[in-house]
Amino acid sequence: MFSNLAALCRYRGLIQTLVVRDLKARYRGSVLGFFWSFFNPLMLLGIYTFVFTKVLVGAHPGEMEPYALFMLTGILPWTWFASSVLESSNTLIAGGNLIKKVLFPAEVLPIVTVLANMVHFFLGLVILIAFLIYYQRPIEGLQLLWFPAIVLVQLIFTTGLALFLSAMTVHFRDLKDLLGNLVQFWFFATPVIYPMATVPMDMRWLLNANPMTHLMISYQEVLFFEGPHGHWQWLMALGVASIGVLLFGYFVFDRLRDSFAEEV
Repeated sequence: MFSNLAALCRYRGLIQTLVVRDLKARYRGSVLGFFWSFFNPLMLLGIYTFVFTKVLVGAHPGEMEPYALFMLTGILPWTWFASSVLESSNTLIAGGNLIKKVLFPAEVLPIVTVLANMVHFFLGLVILIAFLIYYQRPIEGLQLLWFPAIVLVQLIFTTGLALFLSAMTVHFRDLKDLLGNLVQFWFFATPVIYPMATVPMDMRWLLNANPMTHLMISYQEVLFFEGPHGHWQWLMALGVASIGVLLFGYFVFDRLRDSFAEEV
């Protein structure tokens, strides 16, 4: 398993090519093309701003203002995670013609899915940063040093989960449909559209058991809230756990690898 995992470095050119192909295919035939990566978060921000300034006025704590920006801070990384998980569950089945080629490394496909969605996350981040500057949200330089670590932890965790789910879905096709409902529940069980401070104390243990909780809080502390990053211990623990998720996901993927060509 470890030799196969180390061999992925040899396929970095292939991964880069497939990521570019995935990005081009996503907007093929559309007039705006890659500009949708900027317009989508911009439209989301506009919708949230209208709802929380005109419809649900005062429905959130004052320190959350502008609330639409707070929500976008969590929704952008969540979209990266959710899209990667849902798309990777079908990536081996959709790429069956490639998997049946003897020399093609099947693990490249879920990895490409995660990386392509990460690119969309970074493009949407441009809009978020522009509005953070517009609303004069204070972003400290030392705080931003945590940002690459948060992204890296999410990348490792999401890749491990994508490898596991892509391999399992080849044998259990119902998993792809179950994931849609599971991800929706996972979204509301994660402090994306609400701050952790509003969660009742007797329910916080449940959210603390959710790995995405600590990623969302970390993003919010770095990009939205003032003050020092107080969640770094949880983030470091999640980083170690994410490496375990990656190794476990690749272990399952490697064990089932020989059956992919027959099942897809």
